[in-house]
Amino acid sequence: MDFLMSGLAACGACLFTNPLEVVKTRMQLQGELQAPGTYQRHYRNVFHAFITISKVDGLAALQKGLAPALLYQFLMNGIRLGTYGLAEAGGYLHTAEGTLSPVRSAAAGALAGVSGAYLGSPIYMVKTHLQAQAASEIAVGHQYKHQGMFHALIEIGQKHGLVGLWRGALGSLPRVIVGSSTQLCTFSSTKDLMTQWEIFPPQSWTVALAAAMVSGIAVVLAMTPFDVASTRLYNQPTDTQGKGLMYRGILDALLQTARTEGIFGMYKGIGASYFRLGPHTILSLFFWDQLRTLYYTYTK
Repeated sequence: MDFLMSGLAACGACLFTNPLEVVKTRMQLQGELQAPGTYQRHYRNVFHAFITISKVDGLAALQKGLAPALLYQFLMNGIRLGTYGLAEAGGYLHTAEGTLSPVRSAAAGALAGVSGAYLGSPIYMVKTHLQAQAASEIAVGHQYKHQGMFHALIEIGQKHGLVGLWRGALGSLPRVIVGSSTQLCTFSSTKDLMTQWEIFPPQSWTVALAAAMVSGIAVVLAMTPFDVASTRLYNQPTDTQGKGLMYRGILDALLQTARTEGIFGMYKGIGASYFRLGPHTILSLFFWDQLRTLYYTYTK
């Protein structure tokens, strides 16, 4: 039940934030490995990107990749939050004195995130491909011609085999380790402190909401460079063997991005990342916390 509630909470958040994920993906691919000022900026900022995509690709394009996005969120966060919830309920994250251990919390969040992300990696790759697809006048990054999630999975599997479906999976793990450990550690620690300080009434939903807001800021700052690199690893063109033609791995992607686009290139689309990651973190953790509270209230 912990895994089911976690997956449903993440899917609920995804319904609201997927348009921001589309915008974030395109802004991260814009000007890939090109020096600032040498390329046409189709998307000047988050709001301009929304308007541009709506005008050129249509309003429906803002929900591109929704099916794989929902499936990935259910798989990844069902495993990640479910595993973390079990560790928390089992008392493994607390010291002998009963206080939350930030080190244990971060480690548990990282391990839980890695498990979920690796399993869902093929779905995340397909989601990235579909969300990057655009009309030629506003296209950025490599353009795959998938007709949908199942078509993409079958096509990649037939061309490159089972290994090809997990291309870029190892490169995405640092992103997940940093993001998951930061998110769950800051969420649990902030919630614990607010409960101790009695800032809000006990068991109030405002505790979870405030803790999730703090967690969202921390996640965006820590995760964005790895998120940019991961998006580009998944979306890069491949040879006949399924090997990437632009990057050898996550470190190479980070170094090439920093060298050609500068340090700000590693934070490209950070506004879109916050508008997506911030609300997604807040909504998913809030839904997760409330579902668990309801479940344990009515099953005792």
